[in-house]
Amino acid sequence: MSSPGASLHVLVIGAGSWGTALAASAANHAPTLLLARNEAVSSEINTRHSNTKYLGDIALPHSLKSTTSPQQAISHLQHGPQSKRLIILGVPVMAMRSTCETWLPLLQASNLADTPIVWTCKGFEQNSGQLPHEIVQSVFGNKIPNTGVLSGPSFAKEVTRNLPVALTIASHSSITVQNTTAALHANNTRIYASNDVIGVEVGGALKNVMAIACGISDGLELGANARAALITRGLAEITRLGIALGGQAATFSGLTGLGDLVLTATGDLSRNRQVGLALGQGQSLDRILAAGMTAEGVRCARDALNRATALNIEMPITQAVCDVLFNAMPPLQAVSNLLAREAKAEWQAE
Repeated sequence: MSSPGASLHVLVIGAGSWGTALAASAANHAPTLLLARNEAVSSEINTRHSNTKYLGDIALPHSLKSTTSPQQAISHLQHGPQSKRLIILGVPVMAMRSTCETWLPLLQASNLADTPIVWTCKGFEQNSGQLPHEIVQSVFGNKIPNTGVLSGPSFAKEVTRNLPVALTIASHSSITVQNTTAALHANNTRIYASNDVIGVEVGGALKNVMAIACGISDGLELGANARAALITRGLAEITRLGIALGGQAATFSGLTGLGDLVLTATGDLSRNRQVGLALGQGQSLDRILAAGMTAEGVRCARDALNRATALNIEMPITQAVCDVLFNAMPPLQAVSNLLAREAKAEWQAE
């Protein structure tokens, strides 16, 4: 896949851990520019080839360049052939709307509106409860035709160390799939294609909530049996809501469903699991957040539950997580409530 990517020009917006990791991966075989907000971060990437704020002492490719200038970012894209450009939005859900609003006029004014744009964030937007593709649609409409979501079971530090990883690009645009694959499918990174944008996004959002639940269970020392049950029944909840929102059932047994859920619910690098662990060990959410521990599952749990309620979808694990996070329910009480639910067939609609 290296030859198609040789002339591809990649712009990654957002120099956090995941944006930097993807930029580093793309820079190994395509001209790649990483747009940062912080001048110190950008300078460190260019001079020391590291991003210690987000990735510690992991070495980045010398070919990766960074800037804080949107105009330099536009110029970088314009140097690529028209059909060989790609923008990766490496920003969190909370920044998606403002990022799209900023870049729509820039791309239109530069005749770059046909450039494929893929996003990597996972979650529901607070207050609106929208998934990322709904945010994109509300801002871009039909003005940016080539869009998609890149997701899958992945820790940024492992990707930056060039350890094996498999991701899914979901899009209805063939050039978006083609350019994303050309940018990233090489060495130890495998890219799989899908057209189920909704399913991929729901899996990515809700696995964070389920990882908090698994962390709480582990913090309470409830054992491996309980963790396995939570992962399995959590996947059932994810699938129910995903299908109700328009996703495809098969997606939830793939990389962005089961794969991402298992990684986030069991991996030591998972911030969502770490939040759950701290809750299960008796720490308050305020104390956890004050210590600098943030997790997307905390931000989106209530909005996920609200969307489920609007669709008359029962999500008992998500409800239990919300009770602990927002209703001051002791974790052990939330577990007891789950265990007190009536018996039923495993695949019976709940």
